[in-house]
Amino acid sequence: MNIKTQLLVTGLMVASFFVQDAEAQSVVAEGAKLELLSRGFSYTEGPTCDSKGNVYFTDQNLDRILKWSTDGILTVFMSPSGRANGMFMDAQDHLIACADEKNELWRISLDGKKEVLMKGVDANEKLFNGPNDVWVHPNGDCYFTDPLYKRPWWGDRTGKEMDGQHVYRLEAGKDKFPIRLTDDLKQPNGVIGTPDGKTLFVSDIGAGIIYRYDILSDGELGNRQLFCRVQSDGMTLDEAGNLYITNSRGVVVYNKAGEEREVIKVPEGWTANASFGGKNHDVLFITASKGLYSIQMKHKGANAAK
Repeated sequence: MNIKTQLLVTGLMVASFFVQDAEAQSVVAEGAKLELLSRGFSYTEGPTCDSKGNVYFTDQNLDRILKWSTDGILTVFMSPSGRANGMFMDAQDHLIACADEKNELWRISLDGKKEVLMKGVDANEKLFNGPNDVWVHPNGDCYFTDPLYKRPWWGDRTGKEMDGQHVYRLEAGKDKFPIRLTDDLKQPNGVIGTPDGKTLFVSDIGAGIIYRYDILSDGELGNRQLFCRVQSDGMTLDEAGNLYITNSRGVVVYNKAGEEREVIKVPEGWTANASFGGKNHDVLFITASKGLYSIQMKHKGANAAK
C-alpha cells in the first residue's frame, strides 16, 4: 500500500468513526433529566405548541385543553373541548383538534374561538370511528387517523359504521368530505409528517408497525414502506429527522433508517404522546397517563420550521 492509499484509508476510517460516534450520542441535552411538570390529570394526550413555544395538551376524560406557558404556568385553555384528543398547531397558530365527542375536527384560534372543520360523518352519512390524531400539511391539508376506541360519552352507540379503520385527508379550505387514503391498516393511531410535506409516518398500533409513506403531489399516499416494528400511540419528529414514538417503555427514539437509538424512560404505565415546545422549541413535552413531563433536548422539533 503506497502512502497516498494509506492516507485515504485512514481518512475514511476516521470519518466512519465520527459518523458512528455522532450516531451513538444521546439526543438528550448533556446533564438533562426528565422533569415532572404537573400531575393529577385524568389522562393526558395531544401535545402541540404554538409559534412562541407555549404547549397545549388535552385531558380528554375531563373534557378540557390545557396550556403550559413558556413561563411555566399551567392554565385551562378550553373547557368543554369536544372531548379533544390528538391535536396539531397549524402554521397560523390555530389548534387543529380531533374532537372525539362527535367525531369532528375543530380549528381553534388562540383566543378560544372554534370552527368545526369536519362533521362526524362521511359522504355516505356513515359515522366515523373516532378521529384520534392529526397532522397538518404545510398546504393546510389535515391528515388524520380514525381508529375505533369505544368512549363512555358515546352513550348507546354500539359497533362501527365504517368498513374499517383508516387514514384520511381533509383538504384545506374546501367544503368537502375527507378523502380515504388507506384501506389495509388494522388500527391506525399516531400520525406525523415531515415539515417539507413529502413524508408521512403512520402508526398501526393494532399491528405493531410504523409505516412511512410518500405524500404525492395530489395529496394521496404512495410507496408505503415498513419503517419499524413497534407499537406506538403518538409520534413526533426532531429537526435531525429522528422519530420519537410513545408506548409503555416511555419515549423511544428511532433514526432515519428505522433503527432504535435511545429510550427516554417515563415513570408511568403508558406514555401517550410527545411534542417539542419551549421558547427555543428544543424541549420535549411528554403526556403520560396522569402526568405532564419535559426534558431538554439537543435538537429542536421539526415543527419549529413551520
